[in-house]
Amino acid sequence: MPSRRTHVTDSLAQSELAVALARLRAELDVPESFSPEVLAEAEAARATAPGADLRELEFVTIDPPGSTDLDQALHIERRSAGFLVHYAIADVPGWVVPDGAVDLEARRRGQTLYAADGRVPLHPVVLSEDRASLLPDADRSAFVWAFDLDERGEVTSTRLTRATVRSREQLTYAEAQARIEAGDGDDSSLALLREVGLLRIELERARGGASLNAPDEEIVRTADGGYSLERRHPLPVEEWNAQLSLMTGMAAAQLMLGARIGVLRTMPKPSEERVAAFRAQTRALGLPWPETITYGEYLRGLDRDDPAALAVMQAASGLFRGAGYLALDGEVPPDPIQSALAAPYAHVTAPLRRLIDRWGLVVCEALCTGGEVPEWARSSLRELPSLMGASSQRASRLDAESIARVEAALLSARVGERFVATVLEVRGERAVLQLAEPAVTATCPAPADARAGTELEVELLAADIATGTIEFGPVTAAHA
Repeated sequence: MPSRRTHVTDSLAQSELAVALARLRAELDVPESFSPEVLAEAEAARATAPGADLRELEFVTIDPPGSTDLDQALHIERRSAGFLVHYAIADVPGWVVPDGAVDLEARRRGQTLYAADGRVPLHPVVLSEDRASLLPDADRSAFVWAFDLDERGEVTSTRLTRATVRSREQLTYAEAQARIEAGDGDDSSLALLREVGLLRIELERARGGASLNAPDEEIVRTADGGYSLERRHPLPVEEWNAQLSLMTGMAAAQLMLGARIGVLRTMPKPSEERVAAFRAQTRALGLPWPETITYGEYLRGLDRDDPAALAVMQAASGLFRGAGYLALDGEVPPDPIQSALAAPYAHVTAPLRRLIDRWGLVVCEALCTGGEVPEWARSSLRELPSLMGASSQRASRLDAESIARVEAALLSARVGERFVATVLEVRGERAVLQLAEPAVTATCPAPADARAGTELEVELLAADIATGTIEFGPVTAAHA
């Protein structure tokens, strides 16, 4: 799939950007390192050996290039009535002592942060990138989900147990996609991933859910130590792979709701007014959302390379708001749905990178095996929504404000130049713009005739790297 990358090449801009990014980290209180106490406990940690042995299953991992914190591994078999999916998740609970130094530091961090100038891991790397990571050709303890699926991809039974596993291959998304397209064997896990993924996508469409699958905007370090901004479209295998994670999270949520204990990931339904406004936006963009098809079906039919479709995706990202976490212990919430997925959902597939998944895994294992939920997990359930809320807010600000500073650096030497931009949205007196080159999103005062999906010529008036502030002005006919 196409991608576009723009580099910060000016050495002075690179230097100013490095300073600006360091200041942003300090402003957001991003952790710099782990304390000696945390590192010592992680180094000394020894996981309890699981009772089950599933090393005969040829698990494979699929992740971005260079990944070493491998949370998930998959194995899929064809069965006469459907499929058997094994989904192994890194056994972080087996390595982290409740209320110990590593646990308390992880609660302070909440999640792995992806900063422009380096990743800030949730756990010490001796765990997250070595002993607990599902690296290839190494015996690892894992929480292994087993799902029986029928011919439509529906889950008919769910099991979860701790087991020793051994991944056979570590693939990037591009490598996995190439293998699938080349024909990786009709019954290989990769070939079946495509089959199962497409079935799960159809089930999502049928229930009215939609994974947005919008183009990614990522900051990438260059070989010369500088920065570039890349906008890329996810490969199909990324969505098929994500469907396994979504399936697991939905199964976990059903277990929690049935036992009335756990932590759900929730998102309220959009109001009728917001839906009506989105429909009006799609009509204005020339891509109307028909009343006869679901939201998810409509989004899946968009051409991701069409500028008008990009504007629709921008508007769609604001349709569902208010995502959060809901702890339950003895009660059933009145509306437990994650509305974008149109199903209850819980986070349980990324414990190396997200705090809350550790709780979800031990709760679900207890429910599947008939054991008791550990007291440390039950007694701290209600702390998790606030911990994750604070962490998510910091991660969101770090991501958005890092991108803003890189965008300002990309444009800092081009003040006074004119650009052609696509109007993504008009918000009151401001127009949200998408430049084609460089791939920058910005705003400017909206001319009276500005409409989403149309092109607008603008002039760059200012680009301040220190704050990430970019100022454009529309080019009027009198100044053309």
